[in-house]
Parts: sequence; structure tokens; C-alpha cells
Amino acid sequence: MYKSILVPVDLEHADRLEKALETAADLSKHYRIPVCYVGITAATPGRVAHTPQEFAGKLEAFGKDQAARHGIDASTRMVVSHDPAVDLDNSLMQAIADTGADLVVMASHVPGLPEHIFASNAGYLANHASVSVFVIR
Repeated sequence: MYKSILVPVDLEHADRLEKALETAADLSKHYRIPVCYVGITAATPGRVAHTPQEFAGKLEAFGKDQAARHGIDASTRMVVSHDPAVDLDNSLMQAIADTGADLVVMASHVPGLPEHIFASNAGYLANHASVSVFVIR
């Protein structure tokens, strides 16, 4: 049914992604397909890492941990963005195209007033991506 799952990961808030990570792992096992964890970072120092290379190492460790924990085939992909907050939607759309993923599993937050005015990242992908997007709340 599906060939590849893409899971956007915010390493700063990885503890809040458990439901999405579990769902992606379950789907991966069920359909016997790989998962690619995608992390977006800036080229400048941030809270998670001081350099893109350090970020890539942390993302790779995260992916290996998920693969071992769930017994799945997993990889990682880092995207360097000038401004991750502004470019996140476009960066994720490009990651979907680059990886060939045909299913995105991503966490969302509980909608509030801002989401009635501005679209959330998950909402944007669900509305604009040409692949299936499973938003986990």
C-alpha cells in the first residue's frame, strides 16, 4: 500500500512526539516499509546543536534509537534552512519530494485561536502535499 513514511521531528521537543512516533513505527511494521525521520535546522547555533554537523549527529542517533526500539528500518534526513520557522512548510514539502515518501505521519498540537487565522504546519501539509498526511494529535 505505502512505500515510505516520512516523520518530521523537532529534536527540541522529541518528548512530545511519542504518539506520532509510535504510530509511524506501527505503520512501518504493518506495511513492512521504511521510515525517514526529517529534522530541519538552521546553519547558525541553536538550542539543539551548535552546527549542522552536530545536529545531523543527534538526528542520526535519534533515528537509530527509534529503529532499535521499534525494530524497524529507519533513516534520517537533515535539512538546513535559513529560517526554519519561516521555511518549515516548504522544507517539509521538499523533503517529501526528495525522499519519495508517500505517507507523512506528523504530530500536531491542539488547535487554538491562532490556527483559526494561520494554518498549522500539519494543516498546511495536509492541504498541499500530494501524498497522504496522517496528523496525530
